[in-house]
Amino acid sequence: MVKEVPKRCNLINLKMKDWQYEFALDNSLSAEEINLLAVNRKTKEELSIPCEKIESEKEQYRVAINLDEIADHVSDKGCLDFYAAYKNSEGNLLRKRIKAEHQPIELSWEWDERKGVFFLPYTTKKGNFSLKVLQKKAVAEISDFHLSPEGLLTIKGFAFLLHEDATLSVQKRRLILKEVKQAEARVFEYPLEDFKQKDIPDENVGFFVKIDIKKLYEENIMPALFQFHIEFIGEDPETGEPFMRRSKAIQFKNHSNQFTILQTNKGLARFYIYPRKKKRHMRLRMNDYSLKTRAVYFVKGKRNKLVSFFRKKKKKVKKKIDKGLKKAYHFMFGLAGHLPVKRKSVIFESFAGKQYSCNPRAIYEYMQKNLPDYHLYWSVNADYTDIFEEKGIHYIRRFSMKWLFAMARAEYWVVNSRLPLWIPKPKHTTYLQTWHGTPLKRLAVDMEEVHMPGTNTEKYKQNFTSEAAKWDYLISPNAYSTEIFARAFQFNKTMIESGYPRNDFLHTDNNPDTMRALKEKMQIPFDKKVMIYAPTWRDDQFYKKGKYKFDLDLDLDMLKEEIGDEYVIILRMHYLVAENFDLEPYKGFAYDFSSYEDIRELYMVSDLLITDYSSVFFDFANLKRPMIFYVPDIETYRDKLRGFYFDFENEAPGPLVKTTDEVIEKIRETEAPEYHLPQIFAPFYEKFCYLETGQSTEKVVKEVFNDKV
Repeated sequence: MVKEVPKRCNLINLKMKDWQYEFALDNSLSAEEINLLAVNRKTKEELSIPCEKIESEKEQYRVAINLDEIADHVSDKGCLDFYAAYKNSEGNLLRKRIKAEHQPIELSWEWDERKGVFFLPYTTKKGNFSLKVLQKKAVAEISDFHLSPEGLLTIKGFAFLLHEDATLSVQKRRLILKEVKQAEARVFEYPLEDFKQKDIPDENVGFFVKIDIKKLYEENIMPALFQFHIEFIGEDPETGEPFMRRSKAIQFKNHSNQFTILQTNKGLARFYIYPRKKKRHMRLRMNDYSLKTRAVYFVKGKRNKLVSFFRKKKKKVKKKIDKGLKKAYHFMFGLAGHLPVKRKSVIFESFAGKQYSCNPRAIYEYMQKNLPDYHLYWSVNADYTDIFEEKGIHYIRRFSMKWLFAMARAEYWVVNSRLPLWIPKPKHTTYLQTWHGTPLKRLAVDMEEVHMPGTNTEKYKQNFTSEAAKWDYLISPNAYSTEIFARAFQFNKTMIESGYPRNDFLHTDNNPDTMRALKEKMQIPFDKKVMIYAPTWRDDQFYKKGKYKFDLDLDLDMLKEEIGDEYVIILRMHYLVAENFDLEPYKGFAYDFSSYEDIRELYMVSDLLITDYSSVFFDFANLKRPMIFYVPDIETYRDKLRGFYFDFENEAPGPLVKTTDEVIEKIRETEAPEYHLPQIFAPFYEKFCYLETGQSTEKVVKEVFNDKV
């Protein structure tokens, strides 16, 4: 099936008066609705702005941009990339980067006096339209140049100075030739002439300069390599202080280069002007061109071509080798599965080898204490070995050769999320799938649509059930989950309805000494209450396959202002979207524990839970502490993304709120002396937590392991 992707998406107009962009897409796209996406280059957060179709023009759109929203989107400093976002005929959300086609759109900059920032649109090296929000910058670019056969270099371009107070008066501009890759770089200066180009209406911005590079060569010690800068000289009208600003190396975004060979008083010389390959900085190279030098350059040229040829071949060969090695590795795993079983060997894995946590951890610690004759190992992602080394836990690096043979010969696997589909389960291996939550959102076969990257609904369901067919045992926390797991996973083997092993800790260790020790370990205050914010991930929020994102909607500034004297907040993001948040402004109030080894310890120190649709509230309920459900997007989540298995809005064991103000209000209510958990909590607890009394791990181990002893 051919995807409806436009061949072009070009910025055609930029009206600075009302900050309206106009862009055009070719007629290969038939979309009812187009939005402009402004993507924060650093955080990848998206700001969606609706577009209006221009009635008089075919396939052209107009969008008005609110500068305050743009500035807030990058916290008054940063860079934005722009995309046209639309749905194709199949309803899939697609996006196309907007091109600027090397227009000098930098001249459309805007100064915001209230915020004290500049908005500088510009064209990237790839010709895409982007926007910088900044406080100061020297802007300079070469739009054209010509090197005559006589050695006269003519350069045209534009250059202007943006400063944070917008008051500096530039009295003089000059071109700087600065020597590259020299400890004591030589600098040569050339005054600029104001020049009014067709596409640069402001004569104080455009410039024109001529340089006799033959004379430069003859009067100085050469060879040499130079790059170009623009220098601004003037006086601050308020203070009377002189100033001088120099731009970064000037870019030339076209791909042309020119050279000439001239007879000089130093002999034959070659002059070559070109833009650098990646950064597009303009360079000028001058060197003698004697027979000896030509021979050297000829050999270097041939060598470079040869090196380039073999590099390309090497990349292709490496790609083929990597693909072949991967296939060979998969094949070897299948063969190794026929080797003799290593009796009483158990491989544990939590969340793709990234954590020492969850149900596998609880089972491991119980077996370590009560079944010492078993050989216990952890499968660990190579980037997450620190915690296992610190604790002295036996681990094997995931996908290493040692791991291959250990997995293939193991008598048991204990895993809490899906393994890669290519891994075959040997006949001698018993696969215990512990899973990792009581289902609120629809799972696997029960999902009507899948919005995850790199897959579609049919493929996702097929892959899920293929993996579930390998499971010999599946842990269920309650009868409600048993029914859903059997249907959604199409699981027809042994279901262990025991409660979750990981929640034993919440019953056996729920005491002040444990909480104090944990707070000391986490370095959070003893004299403040703790709230934990643990939201889920959204299936449709991702950068690309395997790379997910999350927007922190909860207003930390408001929380800190209103209740920061009494509370601290722990942030615990889903393992698929855990990213590094900039919490420096909230130091001492907000703590990012997204990578903390085990969430049950975070539950234990928390006085209340703030979540949305994450299954964490089923576990936290074991502590019988207050819960608040912050759900500003509940309609979208309920109706579009996953759907719920039960009436969440009426049966949730805590209030549902949509604003940070309401969150604070509900927190205050929990502080009242007469506060009691809501009436719905008791039936909720009886339905979902009735099996969890601190003995779930023992039940599972006896079911799976003891009858094999």
